[in-house]
Amino acid sequence: MKRTFAAIAVAAATLTGASTSAWAQNYPTRPITMIVPFAAGGPTDVVARIVGESMSKTLGQQIVIENVAGAGGTTGITRGAQAQPDGYTIMMGHMGTHGAAPALYPKLRYDPTKDFAPIGMAAGTPILIVARKDYPAKDLKEFIARLKTEQDKANEAHAGVGSVSFTTCTMFNVMNGIKPTRVPYTGTGPVINDMIGGKVDYACDQIVNLVTQIQGGNIRAYAIATPARSPALPDVPTTKEAGLPDYQVSAWNAVFAPKNTPPAVVAKLNEALVKALDDPGTKKRLLDLGGVLPEGKERTSAWLGEYVAQEVARWTPILKAGGVVAP
Repeated sequence: MKRTFAAIAVAAATLTGASTSAWAQNYPTRPITMIVPFAAGGPTDVVARIVGESMSKTLGQQIVIENVAGAGGTTGITRGAQAQPDGYTIMMGHMGTHGAAPALYPKLRYDPTKDFAPIGMAAGTPILIVARKDYPAKDLKEFIARLKTEQDKANEAHAGVGSVSFTTCTMFNVMNGIKPTRVPYTGTGPVINDMIGGKVDYACDQIVNLVTQIQGGNIRAYAIATPARSPALPDVPTTKEAGLPDYQVSAWNAVFAPKNTPPAVVAKLNEALVKALDDPGTKKRLLDLGGVLPEGKERTSAWLGEYVAQEVARWTPILKAGGVVAP
């Protein structure tokens, strides 16, 4: 009798495995929802739409973008983490939602290192240190020195606690011992508008938001926080060149699925993402925005999982040193 039950159990497991394998091979058979945890038109949304359009062609099914904004992106990512792990709901996460969030949100309802099946890196979006065009400092060293001596007068604008602009400028301020007046806005669009109007002094933001305004001379860029200069802004020095080599930061964007998504489905999504990054048209659109595309092992699901753990470990002490938590 025991042997009979054992044989039945083995047969059931074999049939289940075969069924799952066949289902994964046929995936996808209907449209896929990609949750973008920010409003339409922002950097993460732009990257998601460019990449998603190309992935749709490879997968043979449309990737539909769903914007679910709130709480520094954690509202949308929480929803994605709780979705069925069937490959039909994926997310475009980023440095804030999967790196800084655990330090900023004590009651965060997901663990970036445990509650997702990493699919792959989409693009890095480097951070620039920018100021109003008439700020009286000729370079980054002079800019930092002036901020230190005029902290009671200086103001820094950001898109709200938990945003990339807030997080990356927290890092900049902590590293340099600067304590400016921090002015919150509802998004980086209003920040840039007021900086152009001379109402705020400086900010830290993603290159995707800034290229046009810097090229037009509407705002001033002191440095880009990458090892090499950006082809989109070749005249802007790196932080290393400008005298702040330890300030290296990118608001990367990456695709995730809920944990327990079948490995075969994750592999198929990763393959579609890699093909998107190799597509000449998609590649050009991302590079024109100042994006940095992953290469080699940086395109793998395994690498992304390791990178997320490193980012959480990196941002937690920085943000705690800044003494900030999300409301």
